[in-house]
Amino acid sequence: MGKFFRWAVVAVLVASCGGERYSAPRNLDDACAIIDERPQYLRAMRTAERRWGVPIPVQMAIIHAESRFIGNARTPYQYALGVIPMGRQSSAYGYSQALDGTWDEYRQETGNRRGRRDRIRDATDFIGWYATNTLERNGIPMHDARNQYLAYHEGHAGFARGSYNAKPWLLSVADRVAARALRYDAQLRSCRRL
Repeated sequence: MGKFFRWAVVAVLVASCGGERYSAPRNLDDACAIIDERPQYLRAMRTAERRWGVPIPVQMAIIHAESRFIGNARTPYQYALGVIPMGRQSSAYGYSQALDGTWDEYRQETGNRRGRRDRIRDATDFIGWYATNTLERNGIPMHDARNQYLAYHEGHAGFARGSYNAKPWLLSVADRVAARALRYDAQLRSCRRL
């Protein structure tokens, strides 16, 4: 009986650590539902907003576009000849889909050496840090979700060059990010979360 009990406890602990930690909230179109389901998201975003000045709806819209709120999101694999795996498209990972090099730069500049891309508080802090750099380098206001997203996706130098203009699909995504930020803002105001 003692051995069975130990195995049962281990099984329960392992099951409780399953995929739920990284799964997306159920209703990604309703900011209030996201916050109700995951109150830690609102705490993390408020902290990032206080520290960096990036509005919560802009953070939410960027996370939605990048990872759909999936904490361990990765880019798809690339295949040679359609069947031979050649590795992932990039090193982007986590809620923020930060690349390895940019994440290392963030950790060094902010002193958040233990920061992890699959933790919401670190991901929102990263977005705030990046948006602050975007404001300083490219003059894009924090509330300008469309252009903040374009600079986020293309990098500061790419944004300055206008590399996004050659990517109609990216311009469409940026328009959707801006619309989602406005919708999230209205929703958060209606449920009195802002």
